[in-house]
Amino acid sequence: MQESFHIISDGSCDLPARLTQEKNITVVPFYVSFDDTSYLKETVDIDVRDFYRQMTERKGVFPKTSMPSVHDYEQAFLPYAQSAVPVICICITSKFSGSMQSALNARSLVQETYPDAVITVIDATVNTVLQGQFVLEAAAMRDSGFSYQDTISRLEEIKSTGRIFFTVGNMEYLKHGGRIGKVAAAAGGLLNIRPVITLREGEIFPSGIERGRRRTLQKVMSLLLDYLKEKDAGIERYSLAAGYGYDRDEGLAFRDHALSVLQEHGYDIKELPAYQIGATIGVHTGPYPLGFGIIEKAVI
Repeated sequence: MQESFHIISDGSCDLPARLTQEKNITVVPFYVSFDDTSYLKETVDIDVRDFYRQMTERKGVFPKTSMPSVHDYEQAFLPYAQSAVPVICICITSKFSGSMQSALNARSLVQETYPDAVITVIDATVNTVLQGQFVLEAAAMRDSGFSYQDTISRLEEIKSTGRIFFTVGNMEYLKHGGRIGKVAAAAGGLLNIRPVITLREGEIFPSGIERGRRRTLQKVMSLLLDYLKEKDAGIERYSLAAGYGYDRDEGLAFRDHALSVLQEHGYDIKELPAYQIGATIGVHTGPYPLGFGIIEKAVI
């Protein structure tokens, strides 16, 4: 049976390939480069594990990412324009990348040939694992029989509820990317201080600093608990996932600990997915980001 509409996302969504295949979601990858010359398609020419391995082995080399091209999006849109299947395309926050503009330009090109093509491009205002959850909510609405317009309306309603609470392994990559000052980075290195960061509505906000990995992770956990308390609603109303970088074992241990803490606080939660954070965000955080993404569910 032909699907009522199709969902496309850029590679910032960081969803595992098995899951995007299962949910019938098309992903348009970002590119990553370690030399400013050759750019490799993430998950196609270089997998995320290898990306992080190179980061850890090539000290002093700071990789960069490049957004999907207009042509990349055009190729993703064309099959659905040709078969008259409407498309919802969900892009990383436009405050971080020009990916959404590439998608909008591609839509215009496709509609020159197929003027009846229905393509809606949405600024997710989020990224990485949280963007993935947002994309999965779109898929849940499609698979539950929501109409195209109702799905778009509901996505616009819930995206402001999205939050990422996370920390990093060190300040080196944040300093290189201009996210923090050199003096703060130097002090952080000497004192073993790490930032705790919140992302909401496309903006990054400092949420404190702590000394050492264990204490920063405790702070990340407390931010999640504060958010749930503030919302004063059952956890079943929210899509929650953990995100980790190079160290899968640490990520899974963090996920398991979070489950225990949430249950101790009376939340009825049986499982918590953990996804690997991809290169799009990893180039800014370094190889050891760790945290949560949470957003209100579209279908409750």
